[in-house]
Amino acid sequence: MQVLLVDDHQVVRRGLRTFLEIQDDIDVVGEAADGQAGIDRAEELRPDVILMDVKMPGLDGIDALRRLRELENPARVLIVTSFTEQRTVVPALRAGAAGYVYKDIDPDALAAAIRSVHAGHVLLQHEVALALLSEDEQQPPAPTRGSTLTDREREVLALIADGRSNREIARALVLSEKTVKTHVSNILMKLDLADRTQAALWAVRTGNATD
Repeated sequence: MQVLLVDDHQVVRRGLRTFLEIQDDIDVVGEAADGQAGIDRAEELRPDVILMDVKMPGLDGIDALRRLRELENPARVLIVTSFTEQRTVVPALRAGAAGYVYKDIDPDALAAAIRSVHAGHVLLQHEVALALLSEDEQQPPAPTRGSTLTDREREVLALIADGRSNREIARALVLSEKTVKTHVSNILMKLDLADRTQAALWAVRTGNATD
């Protein structure tokens, strides 16, 4: 898989590149030092996964995420940052991040995270889930939006929140991938959500995720 590194610290980019280049299935195709440069490189290189920092000069990572979504860039974005505050985690996930990890993550765990988001999974670490639950205490969600979901759609939603890809959901529920895609589309429409990442967040916050 092709990976783009977007971080304003050259030492961080160098360290990430050094580790990732020894992975047989990961190819670092480019780097960028700020959000706007990251967008430009993403449009030029069309990588599979982007490792994106949050706090950068000029256009930050969250605004860059929003812009990439507007451009309909297909890259999956994994946030790699030292910022753990709720006010950073939640906006990043809402902006379209496929996952959120911290810079002190074990290198092998980072490689696994890249593979996970590339496979279509939503990577919600324990600390991220805690931040979401903390926000939920202050701003309770409106679960009534999910009252029109069918039992099957609720099963699919729970598996989305568990980080399963469409293929894995299809296997678990003994359905075709086409049927799963239809269920996912219906879930997003009924919940008025933009993507499966937001669906996973909604499921976690409303208690519709798997135990």
